[in-house]
Amino acid sequence: MLVAGAAASSYLYGTDPHEPGHWLPGCPFRALTGLLCPGCGGTRMAYDLMHGQFVAAWHDNALLLLALPFALFALGRWTYAGLRGRRLSPSVSSRTQLGLLGLAFLWAVARNAF
Repeated sequence: MLVAGAAASSYLYGTDPHEPGHWLPGCPFRALTGLLCPGCGGTRMAYDLMHGQFVAAWHDNALLLLALPFALFALGRWTYAGLRGRRLSPSVSSRTQLGLLGLAFLWAVARNAF
């Protein structure tokens, strides 16, 4: 997984997803509906972050950019537990799951309305 992630990151670093003519996958939801999903812009955001363009990353997907520190913290906790020989099995309540789903839905509506 580490090698695959490094290879994908290397390809993304050298390939501008803002420009056409690359091998990066598009969003299937957008291809089917023409609408932006909550994750649309994530690849462009990652590219912009790799190149230190924080304002452009914000414009690509602000919600995903705000969620990134929490995701990295969770990944760090999981990795730390794994290196210590422990199994981390975090649980998320159904209320939190519904809240996150509702936030993603509102983000998708807001992005497509403006």
